[in-house]
Amino acid sequence: MSKKQKLPAKTFDSALAYFRSHQFDVAETPGVANQIQIRKYGCGTVLARKADGGIVYVVRPGRLVGDEIAILVDRGYQKFLRTSQLEVAATADHLHALHAFDEELWEAVGTPDYYNLALGTVSDVYLYDRLKGREPESKAIVGSH
Repeated sequence: MSKKQKLPAKTFDSALAYFRSHQFDVAETPGVANQIQIRKYGCGTVLARKADGGIVYVVRPGRLVGDEIAILVDRGYQKFLRTSQLEVAATADHLHALHAFDEELWEAVGTPDYYNLALGTVSDVYLYDRLKGREPESKAIVGSH
């Protein structure tokens, strides 16, 4: 049996070089050291340099709505883009762009390929009608003995 070889971890600097050479918009976060905003295809994320030189997400990747990075909400029948100000229906174009952005981002930061992620866009929140009242934000107590 052969052992799988572990790929070397990507560094913040190697990811930054990838972004710049692959037409991503890269900007430092104003007033915050070692933190960058990455944008492409109408999507964005915020990354930071870890103490060991690695990469950590500050803001999950999402579609840009105005100047804000929206989270993707799945309501079962439709996906929505939610910001602090509004919620709009996500179109197929939005989802295709987000998927393409995620794939390039994963390559840059060294995220492993997972089967379920390769199938399509994964939502940040799932709020189906049948779960009404049982959303993650809910503080309801279920069953007491």
